[in-house]
Amino acid sequence: MHSSQFPAMYAEIAVALAAGLLSWAYQTIKPPPPKICGSPGGPPITSPRVKLSDGRHLAYREMGVPKEEAKHKIIVIHGFDDSKNLSLPVSQETIEELSIYFLFFDRAGYGESDPYPSRSVKSEAYDIQELADQLQIGSKFYVIGMSMGAYPVYGCLKYIPHRLSGASLVVPFVHYWWPSLPANISKQGFQKLCTADQRTFQVAHHTPWLFYWWMTQKWFPSLSIMAGNMNLFSPPDMEIIKKLSETPKVGQEMVRQQGIHESLHRDVLAGYAKWEFDFMDLTNPFPNNEGSFHLWQGYEDRIIPFEINRYIAEKLPWIHYHEVPDAGHLMLFKVELCEAIIRALVLG
Repeated sequence: MHSSQFPAMYAEIAVALAAGLLSWAYQTIKPPPPKICGSPGGPPITSPRVKLSDGRHLAYREMGVPKEEAKHKIIVIHGFDDSKNLSLPVSQETIEELSIYFLFFDRAGYGESDPYPSRSVKSEAYDIQELADQLQIGSKFYVIGMSMGAYPVYGCLKYIPHRLSGASLVVPFVHYWWPSLPANISKQGFQKLCTADQRTFQVAHHTPWLFYWWMTQKWFPSLSIMAGNMNLFSPPDMEIIKKLSETPKVGQEMVRQQGIHESLHRDVLAGYAKWEFDFMDLTNPFPNNEGSFHLWQGYEDRIIPFEINRYIAEKLPWIHYHEVPDAGHLMLFKVELCEAIIRALVLG
């Protein structure tokens, strides 16, 4: 082979290698297509669903007093890696005494609700509004959001405050990049997280296009709760976990059935995206005390640092802040606390 042919050959090899590398990189950052419920090869549809104006479906579950008779209608927004099948430990006596209708639903991509690649704080709020309208539960309703289910509540406060009778955030998600959050407060809370979670939330916020790769690569640990790290749970949480383990959780196998990326990954991405608003942009949705807004924080919560939620409550004095000394992240599943949360919400 003539020596003058070597540069051309090397160039061809380099181009081929670069193309192969780009193809490999594209495959590693591109999530697989979802397994949509009711589609060929997808999971079956077993729950009632409503069809939204954009064609998506939301699956739901109703509990309590019939909505036509109920005095209080509460939409419960599940947290990370959960679904409409979450079980609140509220007694039938309390439900009847307070005349409560509960509406649970699978957030987009979870359980039997269709995935939505453009999920956001805003879209989740409008999903809630449309669900309420489709089921004709009335012009006003209460919302309870737990953990990652808190950012849809913030969305409701921003985009549909006129629809709310009251709202409650329970061990709520915090956004470490809210512009109004002082750097020292954000850092104080952020540094309480394990290194793996710090990196995961940074990737979600700063380079969301890399998030699927980050969550599936094997070189570094990603989200500790998905890895089953039990150190995340405080002693009060472990007591609740022990009690909950005595009864099999209904429908847990359905939570991720349409794909981990469509359910869990997109939940984190929506929460830690750049929002259209800051918590300091929110105004009191109940200026005449016609409703109330509550924030419940466990002092022993190792997943959500209390410092940030305490700061938010100080800056927004219309928030009724409840910091429970001996409670962790799972406080909503403790009977007496669950009932206290519900009574405070509907009785003000």
